[in-house]
Amino acid sequence: MPPRVSIVTRTKDRPLFLTRALRSIASQSFADWEVVIVNDGGARAAVDRALADSGIDTSKVAVIDHPTATGRWPAANAGVRATSGEFLILHDDDDSWAPAFLDAAVEYLDAHPDRLGVVSRIQIVWERRVGDDIQPIGEEQFLPDSLAPLLMDQLQFNRFIPIAFLYRRTAHDLVGPYDESVPVVGDWLFNTQILLRGPLDYLGPTPLVFWHQRPSASGVDGNSVIEARDDHALHDALVRDQALRGSIDRDGPGLPLYLTAYVDRRLREAEDIVRTEVARLQHEMTNPLYVAARRMWRRLRNPGGDARQR
Repeated sequence: MPPRVSIVTRTKDRPLFLTRALRSIASQSFADWEVVIVNDGGARAAVDRALADSGIDTSKVAVIDHPTATGRWPAANAGVRATSGEFLILHDDDDSWAPAFLDAAVEYLDAHPDRLGVVSRIQIVWERRVGDDIQPIGEEQFLPDSLAPLLMDQLQFNRFIPIAFLYRRTAHDLVGPYDESVPVVGDWLFNTQILLRGPLDYLGPTPLVFWHQRPSASGVDGNSVIEARDDHALHDALVRDQALRGSIDRDGPGLPLYLTAYVDRRLREAEDIVRTEVARLQHEMTNPLYVAARRMWRRLRNPGGDARQR
């Protein structure tokens, strides 16, 4: 029997982080899983060291070695193709789970067969590497006011990271593989296609996923959302531009032309309001006698107003 959950982990020469990731998998209270590690152009010795140090059951782990790096999304697709579980998830090599995550996510999907997947709330863990030690320096919840993983929000930017999203294998039959034409933002595109097919829920209010970020790190220790922020911005813009071009090809330029002019006009109006208010405040700050006279005039016109306001 295939395992119920298949976990794909992409890595390259990061044994310290990979060890932590594998430990978080091994600590899950739900045990019916397999792991496929895609070693994307890294040294195999680094993967072997992490497997040994993590204490994970290696009989449940397979390793795919790519002689040269293929990129984030070709590596993800290679891992997905090598799995057999009913449910899938990408577990980045520098992130981690609470022990209850898989249990809660599988229980939810079993109870909601109409949903393609489920999303955990996310705790950002700010950290730094000091030698062979990883030191946390702060935490905050990602999007704490979000009501649900909504399509209207997802169109603005990616609302959940791969490690927080357990989904059915059948989702790939509907939306296809991860988009290999982009070096980044492939998860945003995939998640958006999922939300186009139907709504998603959060598991609950408590984050069960930890998104580890190192704002000062670069090179092999860096986070793509920080170190490759320019790539993210570029490909985000290119994706939107391509979608706009397709929309205009189908429906003509009328609505985009109207919206760009409308938004520009409203922004100018907002700027004018702010500019006028700032000028008024500056005038009042530099003319105390004027402010006192205005207050006296209001009292004379409405002598009971101050008492009612109090």
